[in-house]
Amino acid sequence: MPALTDTFTLSNDVKIPKIGFGTWQIPDGDETYDSVRTALDAGYRHIDTARAYGNEASVGRAVRDSGVARDEIFITTKCPAEVKDAAGARHAFERSTALLDLGTIDLYLIHAPWPWNAIGSDHRAGNIEVWKVFEELYQAGLTRSIGVSNFEVADLESLTAATSVVPHVNQIRWFVGNTQPETTAYCHDRSILVEGYSPLATGRLMGNRDIAAIAEKYGKSVAQVSIRYLLETDVLPLPKSTTPARIVENADVDFELAAEDVAALDALTHDGR
Repeated sequence: MPALTDTFTLSNDVKIPKIGFGTWQIPDGDETYDSVRTALDAGYRHIDTARAYGNEASVGRAVRDSGVARDEIFITTKCPAEVKDAAGARHAFERSTALLDLGTIDLYLIHAPWPWNAIGSDHRAGNIEVWKVFEELYQAGLTRSIGVSNFEVADLESLTAATSVVPHVNQIRWFVGNTQPETTAYCHDRSILVEGYSPLATGRLMGNRDIAAIAEKYGKSVAQVSIRYLLETDVLPLPKSTTPARIVENADVDFELAAEDVAALDALTHDGR
């Protein structure tokens, strides 16, 4: 499936497969191992995890056991959102690298601009301190690219004003009806690739009649149209499933949406309800 082998090119010329397999909320152990192996067997070449998910060891084992060459697989992991100092960032990276046991990380992200238990609080100084460690890791070749997650425009402006490497990626919650237009436009204007997690609104889009009507035209599922919509808008989707048939279906998106259908999806602002 070409959608799985097509790539976006980051601002530093690193190529990243256009669809990633998300592992958020998949428990460590057999469930993560089996779903990542299924994804790799289906042709996915981009796996997204995080220290906070607690499943890096199983992701790493699945990749090593897959028989796919390491340099053909793009691995993303994330520094925990509550880490806002240099020593913590160094330790988190070492821990993730050891658990994954896959050598160089392809993309390393700050998981959020604030700790999850204090959403919206001001950690701009801490983010700058962490980012300077990220720049060191990047310049040392320990990670091929660096980025952020859940950052809005103000967060990005504060970070880039005080540091030298502009994030290569911003991974945000992005789906039909929740497209974060201001942040997305800001990133696109600055060659920061937007990755969209929860492209199916954690399943809430599945019953949406408007998307279903468009899907019927193409002989595709609501999930496939919802994922294709991200690709049509130059956002990298990170679908997640533990069901083998759905893992395969979510990547079968080698079709194009007509301009009027993209416009109709743009107009939906139901936030997945």
